[in-house]
Amino acid sequence: MTRTRVVIAMSGGVDSSVSAALLKEQGYEVTGVSLQLYDPVRKEPGCTIKTCCSLDDVLDAGRVAKKLGIPFEVIDMRAEFKEQVIDYFVAEYAAGRTPNPCIRCNELIKFDLLLTKAKEMGAELLATGHYARISEDENGRKWLLTGLDPKKDQSYFLFTLTQEQLQQVLFPVGQLEKPDVRKLAAEYALPVAHKHESQEICFIPDNDYVKFLESHGVAQKPGEVVTGDGTVIGHHSGVHRYTVGQRKGLGIAWKSPLHVRSIDPEHNRVVVGERNELERSALTAARATWSTPPTTTEFRATCRIRYRHTPAPCRVVVLDDDRFEVHFDIPQTSVTPGQAAVLYDGERVLGGGWIE
Repeated sequence: MTRTRVVIAMSGGVDSSVSAALLKEQGYEVTGVSLQLYDPVRKEPGCTIKTCCSLDDVLDAGRVAKKLGIPFEVIDMRAEFKEQVIDYFVAEYAAGRTPNPCIRCNELIKFDLLLTKAKEMGAELLATGHYARISEDENGRKWLLTGLDPKKDQSYFLFTLTQEQLQQVLFPVGQLEKPDVRKLAAEYALPVAHKHESQEICFIPDNDYVKFLESHGVAQKPGEVVTGDGTVIGHHSGVHRYTVGQRKGLGIAWKSPLHVRSIDPEHNRVVVGERNELERSALTAARATWSTPPTTTEFRATCRIRYRHTPAPCRVVVLDDDRFEVHFDIPQTSVTPGQAAVLYDGERVLGGGWIE
């Protein structure tokens, strides 16, 4: 009997490792793959930095594959990752926006280039360790669903998945909660069973994104810090050092705590205000992706404007040119240009776009 071939993306972490073990147990013909996305850094002894995709992580993935008895290979995508993710990350910050490199990587690297590579390797499906689920309706259409564990749900990072991609993707741990994944890792005796979680931005191992941006050509360009009416109350050394909602590091004495309201790269200004001034009742998003194209130009949904944001009830208006508006029932804090606005109907992901 011919077994279905699956390529599993292995980061060296617990989630993808358990995913590989589950797939093998379920009878798939599994091949493990790690992506070399940037020049790897080996951590010094005693270092507590939580990374993914480092040299140590690739080695961990290889050890897990050996334990499971599955083929394993490393694919070099450094050039593609630099062009599609790192260069984008740098350009967005320089333009006064706050990018989300994880979504970008999923969209253009993992579920585009890697999915194509998996097909070239003879696989029918690509699996990852994301906490998300896929369902199928009575018409055979696939839907992306939130992960069963609400604390680990990663559907926000996957909104760009198309119908064609959803037909070719598996999320083996999406039906599990994190403690159960840890328990399975121990039961399978995987060498990463007790490994720590990875940090959010894999290619900045010390988590100092300002240093990273400046080492990649973003200049320190001094400018003004102003209130909403344009009153100058301080100065900054580069708009790339700030993001909407930021409170710490402003270095300005004020009668009450100040937050970054907006960033004006055209005039090289950072606009600040008190917390209540961060609230927005609406947003516009561009480059929309839909799990299923909307049948009406206006509908109800909930919207998540950042990863840890609780989806907020809203009215959605579909515009021309792959754009849409979101009108919140209750104003939301820190609507940030460059981040994703992801739309939900309960646990089902309807689609999303990039906040303008």
